[in-house]
Amino acid sequence: MFGAFKFSSEFLASIVRIGFLCFAFSVPAFAQPTIKISSTRVWPAAEYTRITLESKQPISFKHFLVDNPDRMVIDLENVELDAALKQLSGKVGADDPYIKAARVGRFKPGVVRLVFDLKTEVKPSVFTVKPYGDYGYRLVLDIYPTHPVDPLLALMQTDNPSDAAAGLSPAQQTAKVEKPTPETVQPTQAQEEKAVNPRKVKSKKDALDLVRLVTVAIDAGHGGEDPGARGSNGTLEKEVTFSIAKRVKAKIDQEENMRAVLTRDGDYFVPLGARVVKARKVSADLFVSIHADAFNKPDARGSSVFALSENGATSAAARWLAKRENDADLIGGVNIDVKDKYLKQTLLDLSQTATINDSMKLAKAVLSELGGINTLHKGAVEQAGFAVLKAPDIPSILVETAFITNPEEEARLGDDAYQDKIAEAIVAGIKRYFANNPPLARSKLARN
Repeated sequence: MFGAFKFSSEFLASIVRIGFLCFAFSVPAFAQPTIKISSTRVWPAAEYTRITLESKQPISFKHFLVDNPDRMVIDLENVELDAALKQLSGKVGADDPYIKAARVGRFKPGVVRLVFDLKTEVKPSVFTVKPYGDYGYRLVLDIYPTHPVDPLLALMQTDNPSDAAAGLSPAQQTAKVEKPTPETVQPTQAQEEKAVNPRKVKSKKDALDLVRLVTVAIDAGHGGEDPGARGSNGTLEKEVTFSIAKRVKAKIDQEENMRAVLTRDGDYFVPLGARVVKARKVSADLFVSIHADAFNKPDARGSSVFALSENGATSAAARWLAKRENDADLIGGVNIDVKDKYLKQTLLDLSQTATINDSMKLAKAVLSELGGINTLHKGAVEQAGFAVLKAPDIPSILVETAFITNPEEEARLGDDAYQDKIAEAIVAGIKRYFANNPPLARSKLARN
């Protein structure tokens, strides 16, 4: 019955050859090229630690937490164990607030495993970012503390606002708080009257002497993965803005009844919306974002001040600048899958007429002061749809201190004395604004 199934030797040989080829092409794990990691970066901060792996191809991964002891594990699929990955362990410093150590090794064929020994319980966020600007594909690991310090509580529990900006816990701050004086424990009748009935004050000077402190949120533009603009001599915008922001904060903290809080206290990335949220959480009275302008021609120069617009940009240049600044989230890397109801609510284009009017007053005061130390790029305040200015209840401005792409202004921006003059001008503008617009009462719009 099997006579009809006789095969020639040539036919059987053909079957064997076809089977071998099918087998060879059915093992993609060995045929596919491995992915090379071009760069690894670690950005430690009190708020969170970010780890970035960059490559020319997207990376598939799995991650999970392990306890006893606490560890974070990431398995990278089809990734080469190259020099960039091996260098990651040495980039974790002893002062990292959340990571004790990092280990990298081959877990099994086709999989490289990263293990992060943790110092505390954490809440990680792991996501990928598509190529943008000078960056390729990025795998981002953000390690947040499970119980972050509340910025307003920290600010209330310390006499030194810089402790709160640095993210120190209340226990760490206790040692730094001075013993209260009898006057602060038992306020005078006049102080109590001002605190309870602030509108009974008789003059603007009395208004500025209110018991409550005026809080100014100082926002150093860019940071971490987002360097901002770059000057022809290599000056980075994120470094200039942070240096000036610290000077502004120091000068405000020296003023009676004023204090400043930084939206970032180091070189790390903060999403635009998160900067707004931070300002609202500390009940800021003002928000000042500091930047250094850039253009594709080196002769552009001068300082500018911007406020939010509800009806489009006041010029093509303002529209272009707003887009460039708003692209910071794409450059820095934001997890778009995070569902943050509060953040979405904050960034809605609410009816902000009153807030924008106050923003314009603040902007004009600061622009006038800047005009005394530098050429003004435009003689008037401009407006555009800057995402970082969208706090619905906080007068907010964006200061472009000078053009970092102008060689002369780049050199000035890198000078300590000039940075100090810029800071003095910004603070003088803030004081002028408050002199004409005393902060008599908090907004009724909730900020927590």
